[in-house]
Amino acid sequence: MTTYRAVVMPAPHAPLELRDIPAPEPKDGGVLLEVRFSEVCGTDVHLHHGKLSGVPYPIVPGHVSVGTIAELAAPIDDIAGRPFRVGDTVTFLDVHGTCGRCYHCLVSKQTTRCPHRRVYGITLSANDGLLGGWAQALWLKPGVHMLRLPDGMDPECFIGGGCGLVTSMHAIERAELRFGQRVAVLGVGPVGQSAVALAALSGADRVVAIGAPASRLEFAMRMGATDVLGLTVDPRDRVEHVRGITGGHGVDVVIEASGAPDAVAQAFDLVRDGGRIVICGHYTDNGDVRIHPHWHINRKHVEVRGVWGCDFSHFYGAVNAAVRFGSRVPWREMIGGRYGLDGAASALRAVEERTVTKALIVPNG
Repeated sequence: MTTYRAVVMPAPHAPLELRDIPAPEPKDGGVLLEVRFSEVCGTDVHLHHGKLSGVPYPIVPGHVSVGTIAELAAPIDDIAGRPFRVGDTVTFLDVHGTCGRCYHCLVSKQTTRCPHRRVYGITLSANDGLLGGWAQALWLKPGVHMLRLPDGMDPECFIGGGCGLVTSMHAIERAELRFGQRVAVLGVGPVGQSAVALAALSGADRVVAIGAPASRLEFAMRMGATDVLGLTVDPRDRVEHVRGITGGHGVDVVIEASGAPDAVAQAFDLVRDGGRIVICGHYTDNGDVRIHPHWHINRKHVEVRGVWGCDFSHFYGAVNAAVRFGSRVPWREMIGGRYGLDGAASALRAVEERTVTKALIVPNG
């Protein structure tokens, strides 16, 4: 029986383990990938801390990955009708099992809220096989949607943006950002960095990045920020700065990408009357914050939108962005460390301690 080495997170707070997991039995529509890169992101830290509900530990982490097709159980075409082939470099929509039959799929058309959805590296158990990217190989079940990375494209350009780039595609869509508008991005981790880049590429007049540490603020300038403010700056002074560069009004759009409750409160102070706030940083419960409905929302006529997960269109847009703008936007340089399977614990710690912006697991050397 063929087995593949994988990193397993057995339970919250438990040490990571290396296990040999059997290769799956081929099924029509299924694909075996040889994993080239799988990212380590803040979600993996939350998983290790037990802060997400419904996780079927033990799991193989790694929900956004790039791999090479090693085996196709039956012919599969991409969305343009072109057949995938062994040897193709691909990524895939980590959300699997969206039913297409429920209220959320058919009526509200919010597939990210489908109760049947499952996510690679998060809500699929290691007991069921190679269902996360921190492994030498990964089994894509029938129906998982793949995207081919174009020939000549550096896959590290896409995976350097990774989950943060995909999430930011959704956030910018929800923001309905228009050319010439002014934007503040709260948080300069992977999501915030890509939100800065996409806002700039969308034609924002000013892009203000707020966060820490200083090295990430410097990087945000390279991603397209016109102004940066550190967390050592008093929140009231941040508001004064933003109002000073917007004629006293505030920004048109605030994208909260930090996960800090205080950032949500700050968003209401930074946004102009009639502006829009998009919250995409609170994937887990980091606590509550006081919001005054009259002063913060109604009197200011402010619109607040959440972002939960992503769909295929956001992966499609992220790959296209990496192809078109990868030579201009340094997504690849967000990668601060590459680790083998035996270094997964160090990679997780580096992301948790913010000594790197993005870490990659490179399972096959």
